[in-house]
Amino acid sequence: MSSAIPVIDGHNDLPWRLRMRAEAADVAEHAEGLHTDLPRLHEGGVRAQFWSVYVPCGGPQPEATVKVLEQIDLVRRLVEAHPDQLALATTAGEVERIAGSGRIASLLGAEGGHCLDDSLGVLRSLYRLGVRYLTLTHGRNTAWADSATDEPAVGGLSPFGVEVVRELNRLGMMADLSHVAPSTMHAALDVSTAPAFFSHSSARALCDHPRNVPDDVLTRVRDTGGVVMVTFVPFFLNEACRQWGDELYRVEDAIPAEFGSAEFERQQREWIAANPCPPSSVRDVADHVEHVRDVAGIGAVGIGGDFDGTEVLPEGLPDVSAYPALFDELRGRRWSDADLRKLGWDNTLRVLRDTCG
Repeated sequence: MSSAIPVIDGHNDLPWRLRMRAEAADVAEHAEGLHTDLPRLHEGGVRAQFWSVYVPCGGPQPEATVKVLEQIDLVRRLVEAHPDQLALATTAGEVERIAGSGRIASLLGAEGGHCLDDSLGVLRSLYRLGVRYLTLTHGRNTAWADSATDEPAVGGLSPFGVEVVRELNRLGMMADLSHVAPSTMHAALDVSTAPAFFSHSSARALCDHPRNVPDDVLTRVRDTGGVVMVTFVPFFLNEACRQWGDELYRVEDAIPAEFGSAEFERQQREWIAANPCPPSSVRDVADHVEHVRDVAGIGAVGIGGDFDGTEVLPEGLPDVSAYPALFDELRGRRWSDADLRKLGWDNTLRVLRDTCG
């Protein structure tokens, strides 16, 4: 399976998986136990990938700052190890040049504002290291922004949070609104002069998960010329999976091992094997893509699979080779190749150009 539609994917957690495996996996060939490797990226038509330089929240913030620097280093070393297939990109022009050479343009997205340690200097340093989006929160609030999955604390953004968004605008770095509360989405959009950007979220009207984007925010995405990169995580696709995911989160919170470690994953897999996720499929993803299109317009849809950031995936989308399955489903719904290209490539490239150059 290969795709004539090029893909910019907004979010892939391979770097964290590699960190937890002590980078033992060889991604130059089929990597057992991973969703992502170079052959399957090419098979799926991926021409540009935002690699998540994620670190868990909840620990000391200076530790998160160190870890995000290590994650940036990991991605850079991954690119250096495969110069014939990967190259770092920081602008839309670089993405187009690298993709035109047959390599995969590799961009960096920092997932979680806790890695800043409340410092605009750290933010500026991440920009200089090539990071081109900052997800304002992850699963918990920062001191300056409310997360979608935590108790509200500052009512969206604090005054310092407003400074963060303004500095992102000044630098030319995208303020990623995946993971933030709707109040934070609105507060950021009230301040920002850049297009709205969601690296891996779906539509709340179809699945009432707090990580998804409500329709009143989708209209603002349309008005800013922004993009919502629809994710493949089953918890965000239908209600049965959402409820199952809530129970999985409770189980994960009770696991004493470090998140992502071999022992954590062993206990996680055992629970999933004993309590399988309800069904979801590529059709669910297509439903979310179409809802975003219907509310925000054809120019507002993108793809943020979250491969290697979830233990379960929809039927028909098992790994990064499978983007053509989504395009085939949408073709069956009378999508033209021109509109599929907007979904896979054009819309996100435009937002990257408008924000980062």
